Amino acid sequence: MDVIVSIITGVLLVIGALGTIFPVLPGSILVITGLLVWAVAVGGPVGWTVFGIGLLFSGTGMAASAVLTGRRLKQQQIPNRSILVGAVLGVIGAFVIPVVGLFLGFIIGLYGSEWHRLRDAGQAWQASVVAMKSVGLGMLIEFGCAGVSITAWVIGLFVHF
Repeated sequence: MDVIVSIITGVLLVIGALGTIFPVLPGSILVITGLLVWAVAVGGPVGWTVFGIGLLFSGTGMAASAVLTGRRLKQQQIPNRSILVGAVLGVIGAFVIPVVGLFLGFIIGLYGSEWHRLRDAGQAWQASVVAMKSVGLGMLIEFGCAGVSITAWVIGLFVHF
């Protein structure tokens, strides 16, 4: 039973790690959920220690991503609406153009929203670049923290088995 739960957890963790980069998936929430499932199934100090470490790092990654991205966007006075438009067009783009559609749609949606708001192509591009860097940095931080959580799980697997 532990092996089956470990395989399922591994799949959840991989999907969760991908979700930190592709915002269509639940990301860190899925990593935390996978670790919780494993901790409940395996039990004992190893399972709960791994869950605690994973919760700490994944939670920190989510919070840091939100705070750093939000702070940078607020400093540049970029409204959340622009990010939302970019995200919606990114999701649509993911279905229209496989692989690159998510990123391309996000960039086009973000730029279009900023151009509509600022009415200046140069300023809209500058604001879009700042927003893309902010969102990208947040994704990298969250992905790194999810990676540490997954590493803790892999070490926990070796200790448990």
